[in-house]
Amino acid sequence: MTTTNDNTACCELGHNHALQAVIDKMPNIDTLFNLAEFFKVFGDSTRIRIMCALFQGDLCVCEIAEIVGMEQSAVSHQLRILRSANIVKSRREGKSSIYSLDDDHIREIYQTGLTHIEEE
Repeated sequence: MTTTNDNTACCELGHNHALQAVIDKMPNIDTLFNLAEFFKVFGDSTRIRIMCALFQGDLCVCEIAEIVGMEQSAVSHQLRILRSANIVKSRREGKSSIYSLDDDHIREIYQTGLTHIEEE
């Protein structure tokens, strides 16, 4: 029987070298934590709907609120979460904030997830 890095028993096939190769290729724990937090943002249907609206173009809070059928304060709260995750960005135009996707990676992540969900 072989042991892994944390001295727990592994199977008798003696493939610790394969385990070490996997461990060496994995991102560090902080990076994986940040990735999990990033994906949590996608775990809310309201935020997904806001992203879908922003795929069509830049919008102000009142336009987004109208599209998703919510109060502006609730939309603003969700936009703060999306902004803190670097999913959306904003710019000022007079008294209004205009929101847009931070970059094309967001659309790619969404589309990959949608393609996966629609596979049957």
